Amino acid sequence: MRKILIGLVFLYANLMSINAQEKTFSEKALQDKLVNLKGGEDTFEDVLEAFKGKVVLIDIWASWCKDCVVGMPTVKKLKNDFKEVSFLYISLDRTKESWKKGIKKFGIEDGTHYWASKGWKSDLFTAIDLDWIPRYMVIDKDGTIKLYKAIKAGDKEIIKQLTK
Repeated sequence: MRKILIGLVFLYANLMSINAQEKTFSEKALQDKLVNLKGGEDTFEDVLEAFKGKVVLIDIWASWCKDCVVGMPTVKKLKNDFKEVSFLYISLDRTKESWKKGIKKFGIEDGTHYWASKGWKSDLFTAIDLDWIPRYMVIDKDGTIKLYKAIKAGDKEIIKQLTK
């Protein structure tokens, strides 16, 4: 009986952690700086502010990432199907040059693009516990995180959140 009870407690704790997700970004994450296509830097807070009142799909990717590249056609389809949604791409490419080449190579010029020059250890990525790319997040019109973590472009939860 004791083993069953311990098992149920363990199962409940795991289910709660699966459903738990952040709803906002930490102050440290918001102050992290990203490089824009013109070479300047913007805080993540400023980037999000530019999307105020819009639903945003954040795609954290890199041109060297096989899973990211495999997901690009699905992301393009989402962009076509959800024209009212803004697409924010944040690259983890190792260099600014490879980031810009990747944008053209994969035909994603029509989104908003930033490069995380500090890489995986940036305050933003540390705050969201980035452990895999691609990583997709959905932010609602009020700036609330509606989908904290999806790692496949075809994740049904992405479509669910974009249609709300």
